[in-house]
Amino acid sequence: MAEPAQRQRARADAPPVDPQAVDRAYRFYRAQRHAKVEHRRATRMAHVRFWAFLGILLLACAVVAVTVWGEVARIFGI
Repeated sequence: MAEPAQRQRARADAPPVDPQAVDRAYRFYRAQRHAKVEHRRATRMAHVRFWAFLGILLLACAVVAVTVWGEVARIFGI
């Protein structure tokens, strides 16, 4: 017949906890949160830069198109 599994008893002489481990873990996770926030901010600014550049590019194209249209109209008398 099978015997019940042996239960592990908590050891009375557990190794001491490193007092600096908690501080290191706290700083690590804090740095991780800061990196996530910084990444989100950088991504948001990249989107703003993209749309601003696209807007300026479209405005420049419109100015060139109006200028070319005016010159064509002047040359051909349209």
